[in-house]
Amino acid sequence: MGLWTERVVPHLTDRALAGADVTVLREAACEGLSGRVLEIGFGSGLNLPCYPTSVASVDAVEPSDVGWELSAGRRGAGRVPVRRAGLDGQRLDAPDASYDAALTTFTLCTVPDPAAALAEVRRVLRPGGALHLLEHGLAPDDRVARWQRRLDPVQRTVCGGCHLSRDVPALVEAAGLVVEELTEVGLPGPAVSRPWTHCFVGRAVAP
Repeated sequence: MGLWTERVVPHLTDRALAGADVTVLREAACEGLSGRVLEIGFGSGLNLPCYPTSVASVDAVEPSDVGWELSAGRRGAGRVPVRRAGLDGQRLDAPDASYDAALTTFTLCTVPDPAAALAEVRRVLRPGGALHLLEHGLAPDDRVARWQRRLDPVQRTVCGGCHLSRDVPALVEAAGLVVEELTEVGLPGPAVSRPWTHCFVGRAVAP
C-alpha cells in the first residue's frame, strides 16, 4: 500500500460515509444486533452511535492504523466496549461459533477476497447468529452495471482497492449464510453517481 491508500483514503472514507443518508442505512443495518459482535472493517467507528443497547461488546477488525486512530474519539464516547481484534477479515483469530452477530458496512467492496472473509464470518458465528450488512455493489440496471465494471480499475486505484461491481447477495449466499432480509436502495444523487450509490442492507443467518 502507498501513502495515498494508507494515509489519505481513511480520511476521505470517514468524511464521505458520515452523511445523514448513510447514517440512516447504518441504523437499519445495526438494528437487532445483540451480545458479542464482530465488526469487520471497523474503519473510523461510524457505526458506534448506531449500535443498540443490546450489544454487550464489539471486536473490531480494522487493517488501517489511521482508521483506528480516527475512531478513538467515537470509541471513547461510546457505551459499548470495543477491542481491536485483528487486521485481516480473511483470517480471523477467533474460535468457531464465538460471536452472536457480525457486522460489515462498506467492507466487502474492498477486502481482497470477500469469499474468504464471509467464510470466516460463517465459521465464527454461532448457529443462528446473523451477519448484518450495509454494502454497495452491483446494480440491477444493466447500463449502470456496465459503467461499474468500466470504472472498477480506477475505483480500485483511487479508493484503496474498492470494487463497484461485486455481487453482494451472491457472495453472501455462496458462503452458506441464509439471507433472511435484504433491501436494495440507491443513495440520493444525480444519475451520474449511480455506479457508486447502489446499496444493500440486510441480514443473513448462519445455519
